[in-house]
Amino acid sequence: MSESVEKEILGYIHQTETFGAVDGPGIRFVYFLQGCALRCLYCHNPDAIPNKGGKPITVDEAVNQVLDYKLFIKNGGITFSGGEPLMQAEFIKEVSLKLREQGIHVAIDTSGIMDIEDENVKNAIDTADLILLDIKAYDSDVCKDLTGRDNINAFKTLDYCESTNKAVWIRHVLLKGYTLDNSQLEKLAQKLKTYKCIEKIELLPFHKLGEPKWESIGQEYKLIDVPATTKDEKQEVQNIFSKYGFDVQ
Repeated sequence: MSESVEKEILGYIHQTETFGAVDGPGIRFVYFLQGCALRCLYCHNPDAIPNKGGKPITVDEAVNQVLDYKLFIKNGGITFSGGEPLMQAEFIKEVSLKLREQGIHVAIDTSGIMDIEDENVKNAIDTADLILLDIKAYDSDVCKDLTGRDNINAFKTLDYCESTNKAVWIRHVLLKGYTLDNSQLEKLAQKLKTYKCIEKIELLPFHKLGEPKWESIGQEYKLIDVPATTKDEKQEVQNIFSKYGFDVQ
């Protein structure tokens, strides 16, 4: 009788960036993983949304590819982004464990949409050094309008990070007509202030860079008439969060 062979864990990569400077501390090697459970109106990688597709890669291939850049990312690390990377949580966990053995800092850029009660999701978060958590909207109904899903799992993910003392950077896109609302932002700042695990707030102005990608895949870009966030608008939001003592970027 032949022995059973353990199934190899594969990741599916949408694209890579070898010199990322905005997805965590220092210079980062970034894996953008294929697949997402959300349908964000402002998504700048809509071609990464479908679960099918992406370049298959083994755990060892992924690890070795990152280690080729170890000298360049020694003061940074690797970031798993997407799409929604935690849809491939088991792959992330295995790669992260091997990279941390090599002294590589690991970050996961997630919307928190995946169920934190899923052991694979929980284990992936546990193996990371830093979680970049994108809170799409404070108001759950606004979140549904913006992404197709509510924000319940995102705050559950934040609660879990708080319980395990996992470092978190909060990301929040400022979009007129949705999240660029002082009342919502004040409530969000008040809520986030209760978490000790949050190290930083990153306010991300809405931009139009993803618009051509929506056109290229033959889908309607629904924010074509929404203006980009201005410097004055961003400064006003920075003032709200700074008032609560946050390190805001």
